[in-house]
Amino acid sequence: MRDVYDLPEDHKDLRATIRQVTQERIGPRAADIDRADEYPWDIRRLLAEQDILALPFAVEHGGTGTGTLMLQVAVEELAKASAACALILMVQELGTLPIQRFGSPALKERFLPRCASGEWSPAFCLSEPDAGSDPAAMRTSAVQDGDEWVINGTKNWITNAGVADFYVVFAVTSGLSVRNRVDSAADDEHTLRSRREAKRFTAFVVESDRPGFSVPKYERKLGIHGSPTGQPVFENVRIPQENVIGEVGRGLGVALGTLERTRLGAAAQAVGIAQGALDYAVGYARERVAFGKPIIELQGLQFKLADMQTKTAAARELLYRASALADRDDPQLALYSSMAKLFASDTAMEVTTEAVQVLGGYGYVNEYPVERMMRDAKITQIYEGTNEIQRVVIARHLAR
Repeated sequence: MRDVYDLPEDHKDLRATIRQVTQERIGPRAADIDRADEYPWDIRRLLAEQDILALPFAVEHGGTGTGTLMLQVAVEELAKASAACALILMVQELGTLPIQRFGSPALKERFLPRCASGEWSPAFCLSEPDAGSDPAAMRTSAVQDGDEWVINGTKNWITNAGVADFYVVFAVTSGLSVRNRVDSAADDEHTLRSRREAKRFTAFVVESDRPGFSVPKYERKLGIHGSPTGQPVFENVRIPQENVIGEVGRGLGVALGTLERTRLGAAAQAVGIAQGALDYAVGYARERVAFGKPIIELQGLQFKLADMQTKTAAARELLYRASALADRDDPQLALYSSMAKLFASDTAMEVTTEAVQVLGGYGYVNEYPVERMMRDAKITQIYEGTNEIQRVVIARHLAR
C-alpha cells in the first residue's frame, strides 16, 4: 500500500533537481554566507530562476501548484547545505500565506504572482518586543481614518526585515482611537482570555516604501547568518482599505491559520539541518583514523551515529505525514504540525551537537560546517512558535 505521503515521480524528479542545485551552487557558498552575514541576493536570484520560489503558490498565481509536501521537501534539501538559504523559501510562504488563504482576489493578484516569480519577497510581522508567544500583549495599533488605516507600533524578530518588498502586519483594531494605544500585559489565564475577547487584531499589507516605515535596528544572532532579522517601526503609516487581509477584527484567526501550516517549514528546515550534519559526521567518521582504524568502526561512535540516523528519519516521517495532512486540509493538521515542529527541532539540536562531538576538536572550529549547523539548529526550537508552545498545543488536543 502506497504511503499517504509518498512523492509522485515528477515530484521526485523536482527534488533531484533541487538537490543538484543545492549541492553545486548553494553548498559551496554556505560558509561564506555565514561568515559575511550578508543577505545572499545571488542565491535568491538562483532560487527564482529555478522556479523554487514558485513552490508555495498555486498555478493561477504563477506557482508550481505542487503542494505543501513538495514545498517542505525543497526546504529540507536547501537546509542540508544552508539553513539561511532555506529560510528564503520558508519566508516566501510565511509572508504570503495570509494573502493566499484570507486575502481578497485583488490582493492575491497584486502580490502573489510577483512573489512566485521571485521578483518580490515578503515578511511576516506578528511578534513584538513584549509580545512573542503571547500575541494578546500586542501593542501595535491600526486606526481607521476615512478610507485609510493609520498604523503605529514596533515589531520585533522579523525575518527579511529591510529586504522585504512588503510586510504582513498584525495590529490591534478594537477599542482604539488615534490617541488611545493599548498597553497591558497578561498576569493569568483569566486576564489573557478577557483581553483576547476585548482586543481584536487585523492583518494588513504594508509596502516597504510607505512613508513612516523604517527598520532602524537589526539583531546580531547566534546563527542563521545571512538572513536579516530586524525591528520594523511604523510611525503613522497610512495604507488604503484594500490592504486589509480578511475581515477587520479577525486577524488572530489569520495568524493562527497561517502558523499551523508554516511551522512545517521550521520542521523541514530542522530535518534538513539534522540530515546535513549527520551526512557530514558519517563521512568524517569513515575517513578519520584513530587507534589504527576508521572511527566509524568504534562501537561508541557507531551507537551515537545510529541514534542520530534513527531520530532524523523519524522526524522526516512525522514531517511528511503532517505535510500530507496539510495538502488534504485534514482537521488533524494543527496537532501533527505541532508534533512535527517540536520533534524535528529537538532532533536537529541533538543531532548537530552530537555531530560536533563526532568531529571532536575539528567540530568546534568554523573550518568545518557542523558548528554552523549547531548554531543554526537552535532557532528551530524558538521561531514559528516555541517548543514550549507546541507542547501546549499538543496537550490541548489530547484534552479534548
